[in-house]
Amino acid sequence: MVQVTSYGAAETVTGSCHLMKINSMRILIDCGMFQGNGGVEKNYEPFGFDVSKIDYLILTHAHLDHIGRVPKLLKDGFRGKIIATKPTKDIAKIMLLDSAKLLKEEYKILKRKARRCGDEESISEPLYSEKNVKELFERKWKTPEYYQEIKLGHHIVVSLGNAGHIMGSAFVMIDSMQENIPRRTVFSGDIGGKERLILDSADTLYKADTLFLESTYGDRNHKPLQESIQEFKDAIITTIQNNGNVIIPSFALERTQEILWILHEMYDEGELKNCHIFLDSPLAIKATKLYNKYPIHLIEAVEQRTNIQDPFSFEYLQTIQTRDESIMVNKCKEKAIIIAGSGMCNGGRIMHHLKHRLWDEKNAIIFVGYQVEGTLGRKIVDGEKSVKIYGEEIVCKAKVYTINGFSAHADQHDLIEWIRPVKNLKQLYLIHGEISKMDILSQEIKAKLNIEAHKMEYGVSVGF
Repeated sequence: MVQVTSYGAAETVTGSCHLMKINSMRILIDCGMFQGNGGVEKNYEPFGFDVSKIDYLILTHAHLDHIGRVPKLLKDGFRGKIIATKPTKDIAKIMLLDSAKLLKEEYKILKRKARRCGDEESISEPLYSEKNVKELFERKWKTPEYYQEIKLGHHIVVSLGNAGHIMGSAFVMIDSMQENIPRRTVFSGDIGGKERLILDSADTLYKADTLFLESTYGDRNHKPLQESIQEFKDAIITTIQNNGNVIIPSFALERTQEILWILHEMYDEGELKNCHIFLDSPLAIKATKLYNKYPIHLIEAVEQRTNIQDPFSFEYLQTIQTRDESIMVNKCKEKAIIIAGSGMCNGGRIMHHLKHRLWDEKNAIIFVGYQVEGTLGRKIVDGEKSVKIYGEEIVCKAKVYTINGFSAHADQHDLIEWIRPVKNLKQLYLIHGEISKMDILSQEIKAKLNIEAHKMEYGVSVGF
């Protein structure tokens, strides 16, 4: 009997955490942070399972909503083995060290405010520290290549396929024997769309008896990639010509590298003139170096460029490391493109840039990534007249562009086409999506593939 229980990303997008039991073996797929409404509180809650009994932790990729609670898992008693691709391990290290730093800074701010009103005891210690993260990477990891089989136990084998989402991302295939009958369970992780800008697209899945499928964009189809690229370019050119600044809240992984690649092309084609481009994200700078480290994962055009020069760097680009340098960016009043994190505007240096520029109608904010409900980014996208940034009410007058064609997630069409080649699929469960989006996707799957898709509920086990 195989049993799976979701302790995150069940009827919601974030907090990915799925526990699979095969006989006496316990395998955890991802251990991510919750983000958006109520996310912070959930992250501090105890895990809903005995951490010390987990034999293996398999990481699909290095976004925080898939790896953000791994150091907490270690703190709470996890002593099993960790499996991930080499790029995922490398990226996870810089992501988690950055996360630990931010948690510490946030704790200090909250503690200081609580001290002023005599409520110091209400503030929880940081979820984990940089020391916890370093301990995590002192452990032995298994870092297989795609499709390299790893034997976990008697008749249990795991292998990873390229998910085409971000560098090193993978879908997880777990093969086991049930009453002498081979059975394959697959966890999609996050699947990339068919059209990718710098990465190879996801591998085809041919075999699965049970599939746990992400559904982040299960309710819609993205604009064609080339159309989105042109929309992005037009927004930048129009804003720069009007002497405005372009603010791009960007995720350090994948989205930043895609943006830099487009801007590099624009520079080469003479479409960017007399403007400043700032990459104000130490984390994104580190991540970009890792993209250069693994060119084999990039599409041919980008991979070939790595043999000649850095595909993500060019003359106008300035990388910003320190806080003082970041503050100096605010002196650039016009014709600047500022790329900064976080991608959902729920912290980081982007907050300061929005505070200084969101109120000015000559400026533009370009959102190129998913905005979770409850985040500042979602409020701006939803058209709120004003938002609070660091306690100050800021009117939203800058032009807002939402360009979803860059999404690293497959859309509804791509998800359906990804599962279409799977023969004799017996069970399909939807994860990583808001309920309304899951409902729409399940209806489309039923109509087009005649497969029943069920929603995973938090803490509710399914057996097969």
